[in-house]
Order: sequence, then C-alpha cells, then structure tokens
Amino acid sequence: MSYPEPIVPTGPVPVPRRIRALHDGKVVLDTLNAVYVWEFPPYPQYYLPAADIADGVLTDTGETRTFHHGEARVMQAGSGTAWQYDEGELAGLVRVEWDALDSWFEEDEEVFVHPRNPYARVDALKSTRHVQVSLDGVVLADSTSTVIVYETGLPPRYYFPRTAVSFAHLEPTDTATSCPYKGHTSQYWSIRTGKALYDDLAWSYNFPAAPLLPVANHIAFFNEKVDLTLDGTPVDRPITPFS
Repeated sequence: MSYPEPIVPTGPVPVPRRIRALHDGKVVLDTLNAVYVWEFPPYPQYYLPAADIADGVLTDTGETRTFHHGEARVMQAGSGTAWQYDEGELAGLVRVEWDALDSWFEEDEEVFVHPRNPYARVDALKSTRHVQVSLDGVVLADSTSTVIVYETGLPPRYYFPRTAVSFAHLEPTDTATSCPYKGHTSQYWSIRTGKALYDDLAWSYNFPAAPLLPVANHIAFFNEKVDLTLDGTPVDRPITPFS
C-alpha cells in the first residue's frame, strides 16, 4: 500500500504561529518570528531569533561545531544544548534542543516531541470497512467500526473499539510515548500468541488532542508487525523509515 511522502522545503519557512517555551516554571522564549527548518525529511525544527530568548537562558560555551547547516557556536540552554549560526541564511537564529526546555507551545496549545509539520495532515475518519488484525494465526481485533488515522508519510493506522479487541492476548506494559499531533499515549500492550511474546505492538490514547478525539479509548496496532486484512484482502506490511 502506498501513501503520500512528506514535503521537504529546501530552505527556512516562516512560522505563522506564536511560539513559546517554559523552563523552571518561567516563559523563557516568546516569538512571532520563528522559522521552520528541515534537518531531515519527516518534520521541521524551530529556529528562533536570539533576541526573543530570555536573558540568562543561553550560555556561550566558547566552542564551535559543525551542525546540519554548517559551523555554529555551541551554547548551554536550560538543561540541554543550543547552537547559533553567525553566517548564511540562518544567521542570528538559534536552534534549541527540544528537551533542553520543559515545554513548548504553539499559540496556547502545548506541543510534544517536535514541531508539527505545516505540510502534513493528520485526519481521524470513522469507517465501516471490515478490518481484522491477527498474528501467528490468532485474531487480535475484528471490526466494521474503526477509526482510521491518515498521517502524511505514514501508513493508515486502524483504531479499534475496545469491544472488538481480544484482551486475552494483550499484556499491559509500562511503555509511554508522545506525538505532536495526538498527545500522550495512555497505555501500551505486548501481544502473547502462544508461540511468542511480541513487545509493545498495541497502544491507545484516552485523552488525545482535540483534532484526534475520535480515537479516544480505541486501540491501534503496528501494521508493520501484524497481519492485517482490509475488506477480506490481506494488506502487505508497510516499510516506514520515519514511523
């Protein structure tokens, strides 16, 4: 099954949103002049005007290092690292590691993991197509009432109502992940089929971000690691280098 690849601009793109970040309970970054820069294909990073970062947040280490766009000055920022270019189209802009600060916001909505890609869509669509997931011949989920999440650059993800999932084969784990578009996962499960235990193949979001509310309390499986049939037709396991 094919699906759209992400668009990757060759240069910086203005961010039309207000970007803020907090560290130690204080706003340390507030800008209307950030730009998106793609360091690798799936999503961009924020590059920020140095003047919009609060005094004392950045400490010049005196080192220089070659990053994605050439040589830059290395700085300590919050609990991590930042770097600033002094030449070229990114001159005067600072790239702060995401985890160096405690939380990031686009307008008044918190964003997790990395900036949202302005050229990507993430849609949650209710569907009556017959979807079945199995592994080692064991049926794990079967429904004609799923929510399909279409995300640019990734295969469709099929979210099943809990009543359509065979919990006899699911074992809860402590794994937790976050997504810029969906928020924080609420639960992960490994799958035990009788032949083997497969780690962290299913997950759910009990409180997803507003645009993805239809997937709340539903369960999805990694298409890449299970056997999927769609309207009775087997679906090849996708190859997803950026999942």
